[in-house]
Amino acid sequence: MADVRTYANLEVAVRSDTSDVGEGPVFDPRTGHLLWVDIYGRKIFQDNLSTGRQSVTDVGTMIGAVAPRATDDGFAVAVADGFGYVTGDGLTLVDPVLPEPNLRMNDGKVDSHGRFWAGSNDMEFAPGQGRLHRWDGDGPSVVVADGLVLPNGLGWNAEDTVMYLADSYANLLYRADFHAEPGELGRLEVLAKTEGVGVPDGLAVDVEGCFWVAMHGGREVRRYDPTGRVVGLVPVPVLQPTSCAFGADGRLFITSARNGLSADELANSPLSGSVFVVETGTEGVPVRPFRA
Repeated sequence: MADVRTYANLEVAVRSDTSDVGEGPVFDPRTGHLLWVDIYGRKIFQDNLSTGRQSVTDVGTMIGAVAPRATDDGFAVAVADGFGYVTGDGLTLVDPVLPEPNLRMNDGKVDSHGRFWAGSNDMEFAPGQGRLHRWDGDGPSVVVADGLVLPNGLGWNAEDTVMYLADSYANLLYRADFHAEPGELGRLEVLAKTEGVGVPDGLAVDVEGCFWVAMHGGREVRRYDPTGRVVGLVPVPVLQPTSCAFGADGRLFITSARNGLSADELANSPLSGSVFVVETGTEGVPVRPFRA
């Protein structure tokens, strides 16, 4: 792996010793703040990275992903039971697509046309129960793919012709042809089966056609090229990196989790739950706000 580049200039962007499962980082174009969630902690964090000031919103239920809105205040969210909005008045569940108590929404992201895509999974991660949903905001969400385990990080290439998707507990990275105008997805094809320690979690796509995958349990973020080959590694000082997102300046922000770690593991990884940042030398494909 001599041709694999290591990105070693990692720093702490947001220190947290209370976040349980930090996930879903995304930047809010309305404020420039970094948004991220704590799935089991039921919170949305808004971080002003210039001042260090943080705002915290308790959603009241498990939250898998958050997205800024294009035309209204507040946020679009993928929560335990489906899709909705969080405003100053709290959570409004608009699309209760998952009423079953054994199912919940997980990670998600907004596409170039402002549609919200998110995976769902069985709470015990039963194989075949994972689905990929698309919510347009003007009606019920639709299931775009099923038969998965834990659909997780997703994103699109700069040309808007390919979607990448991680299925964590299958240890698989998928690609599919993407038709941006109607929001249609081709057949999911296995691009790579991840090897080594950890499972593929959240991801971000760069403008050079590569995508960066947080390896939960593996102490690293991997950069894959479009053929599924590892071309870069970001070592992180915690066991459980969870997801990543590009800032406007090309830096990569990496969330992490402390959930499930023993006292000894936490002692060896005291920054677990924090957000890290690393210089990449590239830029990310822009992530749009939710259109409704």
